Amino acid sequence: MIPAPEWFREWFDSPYYHKLYFERNRQEATAFIHQLLAILKPPAGAQMLDVACGRGRHSRILADEGFDVTGIDLAPSSIAYARQFRNDHLDFFVHDMRQILCTNCFDYAFNFFTSFGYFRTQREHENSIRSISLALKKEGVFVLDYLNSRYTKDHLIPHSEKLIDGVAYDLTRWFDERHFYKKIKVSDKQLAAPPEYTERIARFSPDDFSGMLTRGGLSIRQMYGSYALEPFDIIQSPRLIIIAIKK
Repeated sequence: MIPAPEWFREWFDSPYYHKLYFERNRQEATAFIHQLLAILKPPAGAQMLDVACGRGRHSRILADEGFDVTGIDLAPSSIAYARQFRNDHLDFFVHDMRQILCTNCFDYAFNFFTSFGYFRTQREHENSIRSISLALKKEGVFVLDYLNSRYTKDHLIPHSEKLIDGVAYDLTRWFDERHFYKKIKVSDKQLAAPPEYTERIARFSPDDFSGMLTRGGLSIRQMYGSYALEPFDIIQSPRLIIIAIKK
């Protein structure tokens, strides 16, 4: 039996994905990065890896701060777009986080904006953590930015609509015991038929991540609950931002 196509390959390579999620205020992303750097205090010239970097929004901000940044993503069109910003401190490559990239190469690795939890099997998620851990030097730091599953379940909005640049997005959300789902129906006058995409994100808890990170050779140092880096609260925090160290 041939497995179904991986939903994220087509959706993440679609221009509608970037319109829906990423054409936001750059100041918001910059403020988050600056707060994060104030906590991490990376040395000048630190080597950084942006895992599932998309079009390189966060990578570019980090590089502007003087760090050497490598962005990886499995969406070829996103990497093609990001490469227009390459310079001596910034580069981008097509790469699947489930595959080993390198060993002992980076001081810091980042995975922003719930760019995890997409895969079919637990082994694939574990492999992703291990490949990131392998890419880090000893005492390297991994920052994982994920949704808080408890908060997301409690505050789920079943249906909403957005209109962006004349394109309508009809969003339907639901969940089961293991995943959150979001169906996106796109109505664009330029298309004969509206395309549909369905996201599926694993309902990982802090304990789930603790186990995966430990098995990957990483130890949690701190958890935060928002992009303002407020303390994590399982009930009230919209985000789960984990800072872990390679043992």
